[in-house]
Amino acid sequence: MTNQLRQLSSKKAAQFQESVIREMSRLAIKHKAVNLGQGVPDFPCPPELKEAASKAIFDDINQYAITFGDKLLRDALAEKYSPALGFTIDPETEITVTCGATEALMATLIAVVDPGEEVIIFEPFYENYLPQSIIGETTVRYVSLKAPRWQFDPQELEQAFNNKTRAIIINTPHNPTGRVFTANELKIIAELCQKWGVFIITDEIYEHILYNGAHHVYPASLPDMRDLTITITGLSKTYSLTGWRIGWTIANPETTTAIRKVHDFLTIGAPAPLQRASVAGVQLPAHFYLELAQEYAKKRQYMMETLDKIGMPYFKPEGSYYIFSDVSKYNYVSDIEFSRHLLTDVGVATVPGASFFSSKSRPAHSFIRFCFSRKQETLEAARERLWKAKF
Repeated sequence: MTNQLRQLSSKKAAQFQESVIREMSRLAIKHKAVNLGQGVPDFPCPPELKEAASKAIFDDINQYAITFGDKLLRDALAEKYSPALGFTIDPETEITVTCGATEALMATLIAVVDPGEEVIIFEPFYENYLPQSIIGETTVRYVSLKAPRWQFDPQELEQAFNNKTRAIIINTPHNPTGRVFTANELKIIAELCQKWGVFIITDEIYEHILYNGAHHVYPASLPDMRDLTITITGLSKTYSLTGWRIGWTIANPETTTAIRKVHDFLTIGAPAPLQRASVAGVQLPAHFYLELAQEYAKKRQYMMETLDKIGMPYFKPEGSYYIFSDVSKYNYVSDIEFSRHLLTDVGVATVPGASFFSSKSRPAHSFIRFCFSRKQETLEAARERLWKAKF
């Protein structure tokens, strides 16, 4: 007889739950609800990318690519981002192609943060950040983005920095609120990073989805921040390709070497034919990004009008494709209960706001997130159900 295991999971795994966002998608299918939860477009990606993927497969680009990324893709990324960041990026030493931005962040945390060192995270935050920090054995220090404008207090941020601080994660445009950090806010962050010798690790996955003249400032482009910034982004949101899992990091050569080593043993590499096909997306002309923002602006407007009709308060997003709504006035016990009501009784799936906070404080249970990266008929179906609902 074999000895019984002392425990069935690690202490790390016991500290976090499965993704609430992905769970809501499963529940939406189960309850036949309109899914405004997970950030997955329900419309096609650009046809150029479909054609490029088919061609890559039939051209037999089906074996391992170079571990840190297909050369043609790295060259295309260097050409695209060098003007945006304001310096010449070396595709041979400064770019790592990963299995999505999620793996890029995980590889980065393991590569540059030692166990016990601290990482600053703005709260609310994209739900992956906390589990990834636990897996990486980093200590998280939270700084609040304060409703209703979702801005941070510079003094609170300054107090979060200390000799143990190794990095700060910046997500702009922001998920879940839709805030776009201003140049002045990023300057404040950059100056603190320079003072303490701290990395800015960025999540810029919504970099091209902006509204009403909002401008995305790449932290790496700020003065003296080239070596202190690890830029992370990917294909998923801009090109409506969440299933391809193609992301990348841009960092100085020494940091990139560390990231590449971790990436190699996490996943070996992203899918080779999809890396090659991604070149077609990265090389799309400027008008593609303009049209993308215009289309999302229409969807945002439609969703805001839907919420205005039912009198649900929200922050008007400046970027990304989410609306963060305040549901505290509805007198439900929690955001989870309210989301469950929307799902089962109204037939609309959302994401409860608590999944974007570290604690069970009252503010965490006052919000829900709507995603509007949907085709028009999906948004219309959601509107019809919400307008008929009684809260």
